[in-house]
Amino acid sequence: MDRKIALAATLAACCATLVACGTRDRDAAGASTGGDIESPLPKPEAGSGSVTGMPDAPGPGHVGAPATEGDAMLPADDGVEGEPAMPTDDTLPAPPDDATQVPPPAQPAAEPSAADAASVVQAYYAAIAARQYPRAYALWSGGGQASGQSAQQFAGGFADTASVSADVGAPGRVDAAAGSRYVEIPVSVTATRRDGSVHRYVGAYTLRRAVVDGATDEQRAWRIASADLRELQP
Repeated sequence: MDRKIALAATLAACCATLVACGTRDRDAAGASTGGDIESPLPKPEAGSGSVTGMPDAPGPGHVGAPATEGDAMLPADDGVEGEPAMPTDDTLPAPPDDATQVPPPAQPAAEPSAADAASVVQAYYAAIAARQYPRAYALWSGGGQASGQSAQQFAGGFADTASVSADVGAPGRVDAAAGSRYVEIPVSVTATRRDGSVHRYVGAYTLRRAVVDGATDEQRAWRIASADLRELQP
């Protein structure tokens, strides 16, 4: 019986020792943390934005590769620092002046009129009066061939002419032929020869021009095709 009592007393002493040790350890832990050990630890703050580090809806700022130190960073219009300034109308290049100017369409050349044909006859006699025979010769069709003479023969025909003048009448009706137009111009010519004699002629010149596709400007102009003059008797 005494042995059982002694064993129970030993167990009780061991339990008391363990309880005292646990109390000291708990007191020491509380002292090191400076508060109640049962206080909950603070939770970590949640990061803003998506898990990629990019904003959910990129704004006007830099959305590509990170900007380098050399990049010009200006305050944005919304006051956010570190974003490049958006270009304004003042910074955009102006379009060239000719970018909005459209050249007008080319106007087709006006067709020679009957009055133009009368002007050719006037120019013809003005050239003869000025002794510019090559110029007068060229006013015949085919570069002068329609006169039926060479340029030398044509000029020689006025060797005895001292002066010449012509009254050009109103042109007639323009007639059409295959690929051509014709008009008759009445004239009255006064020629004074070197011997002093005066000769008068009346008649008409027929002028022709081409109207076919592909005709040159020279072929489309009025030129003398033939002449029908007779001398008036004194």
